[in-house]
Amino acid sequence: MKNMQVEKNEIVEIVKNTNFKHVAIIMDGNRRWAKKRMLPSAAGHKKGVEALRATLKACAKFGIKYLTVYAFSTENWKRDREEVEFLMSLLAKTIVNEVPEFIENDIRLTFIGDRKSLSKEIVDVLEFGEKETADCKTLNLQIAFNYGARMEITNALKEISLKVKNGEISEDEITEDLISQNLYTSNIPDPDLLIRTGGEQRISNYLLWQCAYTEIYITDIFWPEFDEKALASAILEFNSRQRRFGK
Repeated sequence: MKNMQVEKNEIVEIVKNTNFKHVAIIMDGNRRWAKKRMLPSAAGHKKGVEALRATLKACAKFGIKYLTVYAFSTENWKRDREEVEFLMSLLAKTIVNEVPEFIENDIRLTFIGDRKSLSKEIVDVLEFGEKETADCKTLNLQIAFNYGARMEITNALKEISLKVKNGEISEDEITEDLISQNLYTSNIPDPDLLIRTGGEQRISNYLLWQCAYTEIYITDIFWPEFDEKALASAILEFNSRQRRFGK
């Protein structure tokens, strides 16, 4: 218990002293975790929800302000229809069940991604979660759902092009900051650390613009096994690196 407390204090100090605010996670390995145990993929996804709860508690304990997780990509529609339907149902049930606890723990919930191709029922649930937690401030949870970074950047450029066409801005006013302001993440800082579970070494069309100078940490741990200890290990590794931001 004493060693755990020492580690917690060390992580808190790292977060405070390095101005560490934002963790982004690619939650990979739910299906492989289930397959390894000869369970259906649904069991892995359900266990993944438990891992997210544990990670949220750890972020709050360590003083991390923003957590962004990759829950469903624009490419995930290619999966079996049964699995996609299950994921939609799991999302809806999880939001409804977790919102009271989010409010109690002062966690604000936001969804980033394209909502146009989602059903009205799902969109209503997303908006419910955002509305109910809008006044929470301690921890900001962004869930990337029906998200793809290339699509996000393309849409941002379309919005900017329309403003140029309408005479609202000139071409000379198009800057990196302006592009950032037209992304889903316009109101939050770029990630300090990107964690990918499951061992795969790619970023899978996730936060491509925002992660330009983000430190990347890959662990072989499958997402359902991710917990406070795993997050602490990632932050300790982050602290051992020298960030240069291209200098």
